[in-house]
Amino acid sequence: MGSRVSREDFEWVYTDEPHATRRLEILAKYPEIKSLMKPDYRLIWITTMMVFTQLIALYIVKDLDWKWVMFWAYAVGSCLNHSMTLAIHEISHNSAFGNCKAMWNRWFGMFANFPIGVPYSISFKRYHMDHHRYLGGDGIDVDIPTDFEGWFFCTTFRKFIWVILQPLFYALRPLFINPKPISYLEMINVVAQISFNIAIYYFFGVKSLVYVLAATIFGLGLHPISGHFIAEHYMFLKGHETYSYYGPLNLLTFNVGYHNEHHDFPNIPGKSLPLVRKIAAEYYDKLPHYHSWIKVLYDFVMDNTISPYSRVKRHPKGQVVQE
Repeated sequence: MGSRVSREDFEWVYTDEPHATRRLEILAKYPEIKSLMKPDYRLIWITTMMVFTQLIALYIVKDLDWKWVMFWAYAVGSCLNHSMTLAIHEISHNSAFGNCKAMWNRWFGMFANFPIGVPYSISFKRYHMDHHRYLGGDGIDVDIPTDFEGWFFCTTFRKFIWVILQPLFYALRPLFINPKPISYLEMINVVAQISFNIAIYYFFGVKSLVYVLAATIFGLGLHPISGHFIAEHYMFLKGHETYSYYGPLNLLTFNVGYHNEHHDFPNIPGKSLPLVRKIAAEYYDKLPHYHSWIKVLYDFVMDNTISPYSRVKRHPKGQVVQE
């Protein structure tokens, strides 16, 4: 159903990713930006508050009718759980406790993982660092869809379904693109999460457990905040592979919308990225950017020139050292 997209392959390029070059230029001109490369200790308290907010929600929904369980899962839980995944994104960059306490960040990431229901914090860290080092790297960067996704989700209706199923594809993609041996921290993450889920079922019942899982599926699927998945790196304009978003939903997402700034300076916490843009305005104001993630989702589905194939890919150069 719907018109078929015109793309039949990814956008292959033979240039290096642009962020390392721009980072060097900006630091040479504005060395004061280095002062922003420090932990954001507020992240610890904000994340802890979000976890306990979801614990309160588990108690509230345990005796509700199923229709209200699902309603609150979408209306409230989805926002909290998607926001929590972006807290984990911040934690993966050691923004909570700093690089000198890397393991503290890993343990805290597992704690932040609890309300999401699916163990992924440690795995996300491993693959996300590769995404930064080898942006668009063929066979490395699992943020890029598979060839199957690009080939099959090629009509308006199928792209709509793809948006709904984004959580599934993000979970399965690493297994097909870049499978890695399971680490002992991933095993701990799995055991801790399963134990927490069993505790939810034991103390609150099945409705609370369904609420947690539904909130994650809803929040990472067809949801306004999920527009950032597409807005960040899908090539709406030829020659541009990373885009920033400067809208109000940054307040719920630890400024993940400042994505050019984040890739330029991945060791600067999200709270300071607006200041990066302000200091180096001449670098960022001229780059294409968005003000609405909802419009990004609409344009992705309806534009027959955009599909999962609309990503820049490159063959990695030199020795590849993965996380």
